[in-house]
Amino acid sequence: MKKDDLIEVTIEDLSEEGTGIGKFEGMTFFIKDAVIGDRVRAKIMKLKKTYGFARLMEVLTPSPDRVEPLCPVARQCGGCQIQAMSYEAQLAFKTRKVESNLKRIGKFEEIPMESIIGMEDPFHYRNKAQFPFGKNRDGKIITGFYAGRTHSIIENTSCHLGKEVNEEILEKILAWMNAFHVEPYNEATGKGLMRHSLIRCGFRTGEIMVCLVINGRKIPGEEALVDSLKIIPGMTSISLNVNKEKTNVILGREVINLWGRPYIEDYIGEVKYQISPLSFFQVNPVQTERLYGKALEYAGLTGEETVWDLYCGIGTISLFLARKARKVYGVEIIPDAIEDARRNASLNGFTNTEFYVGKAEEVLPEKYEKEGVRADVIVVDPPRKGCDETLLSTMVKMQPERIVYVSCDSATLARDLRYLCDNGYELKRVCPADMFPQTVHVETCVLLSKPG
Repeated sequence: MKKDDLIEVTIEDLSEEGTGIGKFEGMTFFIKDAVIGDRVRAKIMKLKKTYGFARLMEVLTPSPDRVEPLCPVARQCGGCQIQAMSYEAQLAFKTRKVESNLKRIGKFEEIPMESIIGMEDPFHYRNKAQFPFGKNRDGKIITGFYAGRTHSIIENTSCHLGKEVNEEILEKILAWMNAFHVEPYNEATGKGLMRHSLIRCGFRTGEIMVCLVINGRKIPGEEALVDSLKIIPGMTSISLNVNKEKTNVILGREVINLWGRPYIEDYIGEVKYQISPLSFFQVNPVQTERLYGKALEYAGLTGEETVWDLYCGIGTISLFLARKARKVYGVEIIPDAIEDARRNASLNGFTNTEFYVGKAEEVLPEKYEKEGVRADVIVVDPPRKGCDETLLSTMVKMQPERIVYVSCDSATLARDLRYLCDNGYELKRVCPADMFPQTVHVETCVLLSKPG
């Protein structure tokens, strides 16, 4: 075998990234855009000692689970990895992914797995989208999404994961850029004004926010742009975000309000949230309500419990729990998120919440060792890297009756669960939740409790 050879492979599995996996002459090949069950012809692109990478050239025999993607650029775009797979097969793949990691990494033999929480309509679920601007080879101003693992823009104004109104908004922005000769930002040179457009939509309220991320502090034709956008039904907030740094980070720290309120409002369940351009807010509110409902169910609150919510963000889980708990303490490292959490608690009339700025692995040990704080229930929703061992150790010392672990990475989840179960806890319930249909990502909610 050598580079550029054509091979025929049956796809037997998918990688964590959603890449097809099959074998040819004893060697494992990774083939992007293939679906489990496909028989494909592929061209070898790179060879290692025991595995290789190949490009899908032709689907010879399609898998029973293969479907035609709704999006015409699904294969080129980096946003969706598995849109060519039926939704039932996506859910099965994600369930297997969680189960496999708990067995392989966590060394759990019996897993109390519940049915994955899927969506009735697995499209148009995102309440937030960020669109970069650039130029194509002909010099035309375009917007869309980056191709996988690159910063090349795939032109697309009608993403099937976002709200339908995004297309109308983007067409108006492109028309304004052309009318007023607004140059898109060029990452290589650092020149150009228009970097990204951030669009947020309130699913329950119908409120819409548009925030233009610019390499400057003002825009030409401001009034014309505002006039064209504000007539869109639901438009509530139009602003600029200043980012003059030569960086891949999308948002800068300064927001300049152009029209309307500096925020929109929306709900998760019966809890109302104010969302500014810089706020973190779950992008799939429908599934967030169901996932947090599961976390609340696992917490088993009666109204008498003291709860610690670690990595609490803007307090989304905290406020869900506060309705049923005696007291909820939230910890988050980002000061702006804690300000949002406090404001959201006040907005909803909660008086039984308290929020701390800091690293969970520093705040909780300090509160426990110096102030003797206790917890009946600990809820933890860490970033992809999982929990610091110092934090896990403190959680064990505090001996809460129940630990509810919400995870966006089942590999680090499995590692942390192994630690907690080696130190006195039992794995009671596991429920995956599909927060991001058409992608390989899956959330998991887990209940641990003390024996007896």
